[in-house]
Amino acid sequence: MACPARVELVVPGPDPRVQVPPNCDLTLGMICLDKSVPGRTVWQMVADERFANPVGVLQGGFLAAMADSAMGATSIIYAQREGRKIFSANAEMKVSFLRPVTVGTTLTCVADVLSGGLRVAFVEALITDSEGTMVAKATSTYILTPRQPRDGSSGCIQGEATGTTDGNERDG
Repeated sequence: MACPARVELVVPGPDPRVQVPPNCDLTLGMICLDKSVPGRTVWQMVADERFANPVGVLQGGFLAAMADSAMGATSIIYAQREGRKIFSANAEMKVSFLRPVTVGTTLTCVADVLSGGLRVAFVEALITDSEGTMVAKATSTYILTPRQPRDGSSGCIQGEATGTTDGNERDG
């Protein structure tokens, strides 16, 4: 039997399957500046010398990682607007590198869901330098999968079959 729409699963504490912030954000030094608008996030990081190529320019893969991390988080924020808890997986990504980024540059990434539904979100990320010049642009498609309760149950609250959902069920 399907759960009534008015019943919400309450899972105490954080979900151990989800690490926030993820290791990639910690490694890159990414900081989320704003996630108040569903379907949009704003991130910042400094181009670290550990990520530079031999001529002192940020290697493009780190810009791609910044864009991917920001877009993935944005797809999750997008789904949360409807109260959904999901896992988000990148299905494909395209990145255009527009300008070189030197070590020490502060980068800002704005990621927006351009189109989305229950199972898929198409997201865009624009990365700018400290002068506001766009240095990279990325787009990606994310597959949105509902998170099942940790115990493997359907998510229905005990007592639903009798129509009681207030936790005041009585024996006998």
